[in-house]
Amino acid sequence: MGGRLDPETEFEWMFRTEYQPVLRTVMLVVRDLGRAEDITQEAFIQLLGHWRKISRYERPDAWVRRVAIRLAVRAARRERLRPLLERGARGPIEAGAADPDVAHAIAKLSPIQRACVVLYYFEDRPMAEVADIAGVTVTAAKVAVHRARRRLAELIGEEVDEDVR
Repeated sequence: MGGRLDPETEFEWMFRTEYQPVLRTVMLVVRDLGRAEDITQEAFIQLLGHWRKISRYERPDAWVRRVAIRLAVRAARRERLRPLLERGARGPIEAGAADPDVAHAIAKLSPIQRACVVLYYFEDRPMAEVADIAGVTVTAAKVAVHRARRRLAELIGEEVDEDVR
């Protein structure tokens, strides 16, 4: 009995498989678990709304991740506009990163740089996929990672080698 599962079962499988990795990525971009959960849920709600079409894509997981990243980058940009005191009241950002110094340094990057760095280094995605998910050209993604690496090196006090591909 080959063939595809029913659409509802396929969506449930996609949700169970991809929710936590997408949440982790969004968390590293927005640095707030509550907002990350809201954004991730919104991305999956959009996926559900378009599931009949998206389920036929070769990589529906890439679609939901791209939507989540775009929502996260927008939210992170809005966050920069909030008063400094409110920003200081947020919870710890270390939840998604192994090294607290790296997490603090990543927090100082622009939202698009954070997204590209998280996708490239934490999720080990190829640069073309980073660009696609972030909604930018490959060149723009490379530039974002390159600039982010330089800034992170300044913040952490380490040297940078040139291995962004």
